[in-house]
Amino acid sequence: MSHEGIRFISLEEQARNAAAAHSLPREAVTPQKVRVLLTEGKGLEIDWSDGHKSAWGFKWLRDACPCATCNEARVASGLQPGESQPKAAQLLPMYTPPSKPRQVTPIGRYAIQFDWEDGHLAGIYSWDYLRRNCQCPVCKQKS
Repeated sequence: MSHEGIRFISLEEQARNAAAAHSLPREAVTPQKVRVLLTEGKGLEIDWSDGHKSAWGFKWLRDACPCATCNEARVASGLQPGESQPKAAQLLPMYTPPSKPRQVTPIGRYAIQFDWEDGHLAGIYSWDYLRRNCQCPVCKQKS
């Protein structure tokens, strides 16, 4: 039996190959225009360099926080980014105000960060993360 056609690759090379296979084109993760509709309380809109348009509500963004703490809690609960944690049953449901950031800060040329009214500000939303989690009907149908 010959082993001439067999090639062994390291785990690092496998990871690099997987990342390259799933990478988006530069235009797909480069914003042309970013609008944070803070005063209106709506959310975030991005026009991408490849012509695509995306929009996210503040509730979705808060529930999709990519920080390690929020991500671990989401994974442990089996939730996808943007899905809310189920609320505990109460005799009288308490009102919770809608999620809204106090401040929004650009992070270099690769991300945006929200300082949420609930005091949370650890999540850095990269353009790649936002594009991969686009909420438009076309992208949601693909996933």
